[in-house]
Amino acid sequence: MKEAQDIRPAPPQAEVLSVEPYISADYARRENTRLWQRVWQWACRLEEIRNVGDYVTYDIADQSIIVVRTAPDEIKGFHNVCMHRGRRLASGCGTAKGFRCRFHGWQWDLEGRNVRVVDRQDWGDALTDENLRLAPVRVDTWGGYVYVTMDREAPPLREFLEPAATMLDSFEIERMRYRWRKWLIMPCNWKVALEAFNESYHLQASHPQLLRFNEDYTWSKSCGWHAHHGRPSRRLPGQGSSRILPDPRDDVRQSLAGLYKEMKDTLDAYVTDTSVRAAQRLPNEIPEGTPPPQVLAQFSRWWREADAQRGVTWPQVTAEQSAAAGFDWHLFPNSVILIQPTCVLGYRARPNGPDPDSCIFEVYALERAAEGAEPETPVPERCDDLTNEAFWGRILLQDFQNMPEVQRGMKSIGFPGTRPNPVQEQAVINLRRSVDAFMAE
Repeated sequence: MKEAQDIRPAPPQAEVLSVEPYISADYARRENTRLWQRVWQWACRLEEIRNVGDYVTYDIADQSIIVVRTAPDEIKGFHNVCMHRGRRLASGCGTAKGFRCRFHGWQWDLEGRNVRVVDRQDWGDALTDENLRLAPVRVDTWGGYVYVTMDREAPPLREFLEPAATMLDSFEIERMRYRWRKWLIMPCNWKVALEAFNESYHLQASHPQLLRFNEDYTWSKSCGWHAHHGRPSRRLPGQGSSRILPDPRDDVRQSLAGLYKEMKDTLDAYVTDTSVRAAQRLPNEIPEGTPPPQVLAQFSRWWREADAQRGVTWPQVTAEQSAAAGFDWHLFPNSVILIQPTCVLGYRARPNGPDPDSCIFEVYALERAAEGAEPETPVPERCDDLTNEAFWGRILLQDFQNMPEVQRGMKSIGFPGTRPNPVQEQAVINLRRSVDAFMAE
């Protein structure tokens, strides 16, 4: 696998990027071997495999991997295939003492050792304990995520994730737990899906209702394989977009209360109940005319105090660390997270088999939990209806309406290629640059 430093620096000028990686079936087939079989990618979270014997199957393109907890302090990964005739051994998730092939009854323990071959003597000496073992897959963890790679030569996970890992460590994402999980088959390429969430340049057109609450003009930076973006320091949360004329009557107290209510009502993520309640106190308990920084500081204090009352401690994130991290990270290849002190909104996109025009798209909410009061892991819910606002919420549906249209539009013979914003869409550019680096080998 290539080292991150081999990627050329981000160009300052605009680029026109080919649409082949988004629409070509041949390109999708080559991605399977050159990208997905070589890169680190997260398969599940630790709370999905809490106990010995808990397992999750992770499918990517035409490959399938079993991730299983083999001991209280050990997780292993195996290619999900019987070493007899190639049947897959497991699907979905569950708890098991081992894995049994339903075709002919061969069995393996949690360590991948074969424990039964029916009529093994028929093979004479051809079958050995070594050649019967399940094929291993490398496994490691970061931030509560369990990562896998099929490449024996890939660098260590930590090295692959840098500098993102160091910049995000202080948020202690490993202390968060799933609050909800949703997914669908999205009729677009996995890169189209991911690129709808790794930039905020679209907010002014796709989510205009949010402009009155927050600045939407962002900086963006590439960081090795990964990229992130954030808001300029000149505008605080609760101060509306600089695209709209400033109103001297703008009240950050009201804006923050409105923002957190809007996010709760139309997304139900990237906020917590305690943050929403803290924001609702601002118009009633903070005097009108209070400087915005003081309003924001009081909001944070109330939010933190409310969490403390329910046993939730905040991570020790400095103002400098928060500013440097921004709020939106693309973790290559196929994950995006939006981060707050006590919660995360996350996205993951995977190829739907060999089809370049569809992907498995997942959305989830994480929230920091009190120690000893962690919630049960929710079962992922599926809804493929791109008009179901009751299930998906207004904000996500606004994004979803764009994605299939982009996939269709890219096939136009009148379209020369994509032109990402060189200032605000570095994550889009860097995703293509990183994929290209793998595909070139």
